[in-house]
Amino acid sequence: MALGALLLLVIGAPVAGWVGGSIADDALQRSVRAQHQERHPVEAVVVGRVPGRERYGGDPEGGSERAARVRVVASWQAPDGSPRTGEVATASGPGVPGSSLRIWTDAAGLPVPPPMDGRAARSHAVLGGIGTFLLAAGCVEAGRRAVVGHMVRQRYARLDREWAAAGADWGRAGTGG
Repeated sequence: MALGALLLLVIGAPVAGWVGGSIADDALQRSVRAQHQERHPVEAVVVGRVPGRERYGGDPEGGSERAARVRVVASWQAPDGSPRTGEVATASGPGVPGSSLRIWTDAAGLPVPPPMDGRAARSHAVLGGIGTFLLAAGCVEAGRRAVVGHMVRQRYARLDREWAAAGADWGRAGTGG
């Protein structure tokens, strides 16, 4: 039992982690490509700042961007050429009216978060692989403990039966046993 569990921990769990990470990486890289096809960078012109609308932290899909995000009102052209105006987030500061900033839009010209970059996707896949490895290792250990516990309970039950069959006088002098 110990040898089987050891082999599964040394060979099986890393293989499971590698396969899980590879599957996650393939899916995330497809998602990155799809986001880059669906989202388009557009130059927008800042119209003004939206008061009191500051938030901290980057977009969870946006990679390593961690600067304070400021909401501004900007105008830009949609892919079909129609003018658009709306609130967008910028990390480049408060945005002086008339200044240019890069935003991402979808096919309809609506602002969307920037697409995930390949490095962020790879990092997520590595974490997924590590999680798969840990889950597989935990399952192997839980299975090993369950089997060993069952074996110990069977051994004690057999010992109890043998003790009962020997009788209460087993080992006493002069009892004839």
